Amino acid sequence: MRKNAEVEQARNLMAEATAWSVMKWLVEKKKVRRTADRANATLDQLNEAVKATWSDELKNAYHELRTQAARPAQARSRLQAKPPSLATHPDIRLLVKRVKEADDEAYQARMDAERTFDEAEQQLSTSLAREGCRKAIHSWDLHEKAIRRAEDLLATIKPSI
Repeated sequence: MRKNAEVEQARNLMAEATAWSVMKWLVEKKKVRRTADRANATLDQLNEAVKATWSDELKNAYHELRTQAARPAQARSRLQAKPPSLATHPDIRLLVKRVKEADDEAYQARMDAERTFDEAEQQLSTSLAREGCRKAIHSWDLHEKAIRRAEDLLATIKPSI
């Protein structure tokens, strides 16, 4: 995965923003949020584009994992007796699961950054805003890692197909 200009611009702005004064934050906070939103949207689109190149088997295995995660725990326990509905090789399922876990970790980091920014705005706290910037950068690192993992999955599977 090559560097993306939108994400790098956002990363640079966030790094710069960690040193801003209260007045600078009050003036620039909307720009920070818009820039972060654009970076998130760019990474989401890139992630979708990578997964669009996956085979149907990979897409189905990923969808199955997402569906399982969305079910309540009680329903999952009743369904565990049933074998997976896909005739997917266990190694492939494991690799897809790792991609899903990386996606989940990136999403949780993104939500944590969003909550921190919201709290900073409510409290007019520059220290929380700075923390939000650091968390946003971390979430983009995790999102890029998840995208690389999705790309690597495709490269790993192709030779064996």
